[in-house]
Amino acid sequence: MANINQQLSDTFSAMADGLLSGQFGKKTRIALTLIGSEHGPQELLRGAQLVARQHSDIEPVLIGCNDPECGFECHPAEDLNQCHQVMESLFEQKQIDGCVTLHYAFPLGVSTMGKVVTPSTGREMIIASTTGTTDTNRQAAMLKNTLYGIALAKATGIEQPTVGVLNIDGAALCERGLRELQQAGYDIHFAESGRADGGIAMRGNDLLQGTPDVMVTDSLTGNLLMKMFSSFTTGGSYEPLALVMGLGWVKVRQGS
Repeated sequence: MANINQQLSDTFSAMADGLLSGQFGKKTRIALTLIGSEHGPQELLRGAQLVARQHSDIEPVLIGCNDPECGFECHPAEDLNQCHQVMESLFEQKQIDGCVTLHYAFPLGVSTMGKVVTPSTGREMIIASTTGTTDTNRQAAMLKNTLYGIALAKATGIEQPTVGVLNIDGAALCERGLRELQQAGYDIHFAESGRADGGIAMRGNDLLQGTPDVMVTDSLTGNLLMKMFSSFTTGGSYEPLALVMGLGWVKVRQGS
């Protein structure tokens, strides 16, 4: 009976919220940890406020906030470690659908995909991957990064995403493995480099132009690229460009 009463309560609360906001669908609850940023908690709070104003289907939940008057659901925490404990608890209780945080130590086999807007053409491009460790073996990690990047691209509406492999150590072996997957029946579409000689190996100009939908790399290089794409106009002191990181993060656990 208690469970039924809770469901009825949630339903009526959702109807009341819908009448006030005009948004009757279930909102996506995204948590945000406010502690640990070099720009301070107020900058992150401002980001949550912008999201709430621009996206009526997203409900920010703040972790590490001690101000009940901020306008959002708040969960207090004293440091980033406590923020992560609260985050994990909220996930276990299924109270949030995702979380934007800093310096979280992913378990082995978990990595993040990032999406950037390329400066040359304004195209969106997924960098696979940007943090975490997909696999301890570099070759296996890049192959898995490709599959995870394709999954994110399809989830964001690209039916047949194109794939390019950044010309770094291990790119040739990664290309060989991907072509074997293609020959075995996996539906994968390769991009052609913007250079005259073409090919799946992507160079610096392909990064700037957003040649592939999914740019495959290792996580260390990918993390560096995310920082450069987001702050190249400020010399690295501030990230003014809105990259789809956080809400655009996809965490893929090995074997899932």
